[in-house]
Amino acid sequence: MIIWILLVSFLSDQATLITVPEKSICNISRDQRLADCSGEHLAEVPVEDLPPSLEEIDLSHNALQFIHLGDFSNLHRLRVLKLQYNNISLIEHDAFRFNPLLEYLDVFNNSLSVIPAEALKPLSRLKTLKMSNNFYTEATLDKVFASFTHLKELSLGGPFILNLKKGDFQALQKISLEIFAIKTASSLQNYEPGCLKVIQTKNLWFDVALDQRPDILPVMLGDLANKTFAVLRFRNLFEFKYYSGEMNIFGGLADIKTHHLIFYRGKFNENLLRMALVNIQVSPIKGLGLLSIDFARSPTFVDSGIGSSVTNLALDDLVLWDISNPDILRFDWRFTWFSKVRRLSIKNVNFNFVPCDAWNEMSMVEVLDVSNNRLQDDYLSNRKCQYSGTMTALRSFNCSTNQLSSLSDIATLTREFWQLKVLDLSSNQLGSKEGACTWKSNITRLILHHNNFVSSTLSCLPTTVQYLDLSFCNLDQVDMDYFRQATNLKELLLSGNKIKFIPSGWNNPNLLSLALDGNSFGLISMSSFKKMPNLLKLKAGNNPYHCTCDLHTFIQETTAKGKVNITDWPDNYRCYHPDAWLNTVVAKFYPGRIACDIRLVIVISVVTTIVVVLVIMVLCYVFNVPWYTKATYQILRAKYRARKEGEGVLQTYAYHAFISYSHPDADWVRDNLLPCLENNRPPYHLCIHERDFMPGKWIIDNIIENMENSRKVIFILSRHFVNSEWCNYELYFANQQAIGKTFNDVILVVKEPIEPSSLPNKYCKLKKMLSTKTYLEWPHEAKQQAFFWAQLKSVLGKPSVTRSRASSTQSPCSEVDASEVELPLEDGIPAEIIPNADRRGEVLPEVFEG
Repeated sequence: MIIWILLVSFLSDQATLITVPEKSICNISRDQRLADCSGEHLAEVPVEDLPPSLEEIDLSHNALQFIHLGDFSNLHRLRVLKLQYNNISLIEHDAFRFNPLLEYLDVFNNSLSVIPAEALKPLSRLKTLKMSNNFYTEATLDKVFASFTHLKELSLGGPFILNLKKGDFQALQKISLEIFAIKTASSLQNYEPGCLKVIQTKNLWFDVALDQRPDILPVMLGDLANKTFAVLRFRNLFEFKYYSGEMNIFGGLADIKTHHLIFYRGKFNENLLRMALVNIQVSPIKGLGLLSIDFARSPTFVDSGIGSSVTNLALDDLVLWDISNPDILRFDWRFTWFSKVRRLSIKNVNFNFVPCDAWNEMSMVEVLDVSNNRLQDDYLSNRKCQYSGTMTALRSFNCSTNQLSSLSDIATLTREFWQLKVLDLSSNQLGSKEGACTWKSNITRLILHHNNFVSSTLSCLPTTVQYLDLSFCNLDQVDMDYFRQATNLKELLLSGNKIKFIPSGWNNPNLLSLALDGNSFGLISMSSFKKMPNLLKLKAGNNPYHCTCDLHTFIQETTAKGKVNITDWPDNYRCYHPDAWLNTVVAKFYPGRIACDIRLVIVISVVTTIVVVLVIMVLCYVFNVPWYTKATYQILRAKYRARKEGEGVLQTYAYHAFISYSHPDADWVRDNLLPCLENNRPPYHLCIHERDFMPGKWIIDNIIENMENSRKVIFILSRHFVNSEWCNYELYFANQQAIGKTFNDVILVVKEPIEPSSLPNKYCKLKKMLSTKTYLEWPHEAKQQAFFWAQLKSVLGKPSVTRSRASSTQSPCSEVDASEVELPLEDGIPAEIIPNADRRGEVLPEVFEG
């Protein structure tokens, strides 16, 4: 663990604050235990705004000048009080009299002229007391501090402390502290030996400048001899000038049992640094931190050419952070001070070049951090260097936040690092593959976030990794070829990219954790991860989700089964589409069971289809649709056969009229209609089925063809006609434009009275004719029959025929006198060609099918 982490100040617990009514200056927590009054330019404590239940108050960064007795008198539960960064010059003696539970008091950076010992007297439970950077001139602690047996952190002093005397900290001799920090003036004038001997603490922090009196440092270190510290820190040891003396001021380090030594800020030259390192290498110190120091070479520095005196610096941790001058890395033109370091961190030192001999000197380094510098490919991986056998102990290598651009060069460099497991190349300029990338199989953790990759670049990555971070790399798709090879992958981070879809065939059998948040895909479903059987954690928020059934099902099954933990659910999941659900939290998206249950949809569809079919069947039955369909089908079949047989459309008529009648009306046709019209001078040529139909031809064909060859169609209407299936067909055919008959070409002869309303529904055309067309009614009285014949002949017109009878389809043997013709027993069809006639003389439907 990097040692300087211990330098970070302790952070107090955070609490969610809510704003009380506008008149209140402070923000009071919901449970009224915390009050935030910081940064409000307060000149006095807002007593009226502070409820008695408060346990913590932050009054920092205000303009307070005095702390009075009544300021906190009603706050008996107060445990934490923050008063730093004010202008407090006086704390009244009884100011904390009613706050015996106070454990944390911070009056750092105020204007106190004396240490407020009387005010602190009631605070026997104090654990943390910060009162440094004030105006008092003496650091002597009152004997009341001996009663603070719970005290763990104490900081005191300020810019006016010029002297440290032997008895200043006598009150602390029986108190074991975690942190003791002392601040003095910019240049300490006097230090009495024995001043620090009574201090017992794990962490000792000095903010003491010795510009004028560097000889004080050996005396201070002598007081610390044989003491044990976790961290010994010096801040601004030389604040204004570089040390150029010959005295070995760090000689006492050998007798101090400290684990980590930190130099924070201050001025260092190569002589002071060498002096410190020479003494550290013979001390128990295992960690050294040089943080934000101002390094510069002495004007008189000359390289003597002799070997470095720092060759045995055996450290667990060497930290060089935030140093503007990279010359510190080669302060004596050698790198031998790195030779026995296990964990080396060189961060923000602005160096851009690694000499070849530096690699050879770092043979024992296990963790190397050179992040936040200016390294480029050619300067990090120098082709003139021999890397074979170097860095044999390196396990973790951090090159983040540099200017690297070539993965192939990094692969070449790290190929010689046999123990390397972790490689951090984040925040560089990687993105394009330049040449072949050959990696050792030892790398298991690869960090590449904040680069600019294209999808094909992934083929240049090592396939042995178990942890891969490709967040914020501008990726627009997932390279399946690479992930099919990276079978050891257990944790994958793809956050903050531009991935537009998740491949359904994504196969990573060992993947445990996957982060896909902040991308551009809108669809996600169970099929996306079905080939990731071991997936336990998923982070996929902040995507423009299409709120669909697949998303709803995925969320429901994932959260219900609990196998996959969606770590950022539900706040980061919002609908982007459709517009009606825009910005709606996905957790509140409920599309409905019917919309998403496919089984229910199928059942409803099947039931609906059955109902529709049944309704259609009923309607067809009611409106005789099958009958009309069958009749139309027969017309089309007849037309098709006519074209197939090569028969053209006749241009002239062979008959004046086609007679349609029912079998029971055959006697009337034979005895009355035919003699009257065919014996006329000139005669009318009439077509009747038993005489003029072509033997052997389809019945439907005979009907349609002879209707087409007739100028008019005469229907002999009677109750027998209505009950005749064949007569109905003839009526239907006569009204189809397919055979050329119009409304005026049909002549209705009512042989016996028929009520139109009594006709079946399938006779809708006949109903219309009877209601809109003038028809001829056969009179039963003989004296009225002559007028009937005159009307019929008038409707038929003059009996002139444009085509000879020989051109008709009628058989020559059918030319016989009407009175001598014997009508058949069956209705409209010669009995000898009807094999399936029923007892009523009607033709069964299968006759048409033949």
